[in-house]
Amino acid sequence: QVQLVESGGGLVQAGGSLRLSCEASGRTFSAYGWFRQAPGKEREFVAAISRSGSSLSYVDSVNGRFTISRDNAKNTVYLQMNSLKPEDTAVYYCAADSKRIGVKRADYEYWGQGTQVTVSS
Repeated sequence: QVQLVESGGGLVQAGGSLRLSCEASGRTFSAYGWFRQAPGKEREFVAAISRSGSSLSYVDSVNGRFTISRDNAKNTVYLQMNSLKPEDTAVYYCAADSKRIGVKRADYEYWGQGTQVTVSS
């Protein structure tokens, strides 16, 4: 049974940092992505990484502040979030798929339950 379990969310002041983790069990995935959903908004793409880590993609609003990485030995993907802003407040979801990385929800077959990130001003 495939499971993606996120951790690392919490409350942080603007300008602070958080590191999200997502551990996958049940199988190994080629592509991982992070998405987020703020209250009243659509779930949006944040970042994605390929199996080797050579292909990366970020939404413009987090480029230069967030870094996605993975540890294939641990079946874990990370999202390091620095210089956090109140507009980064959202539930963050980990997603995984056996194909190439993508930026759309439909590109990912498996999803975690989400972890709340709240950035206070």
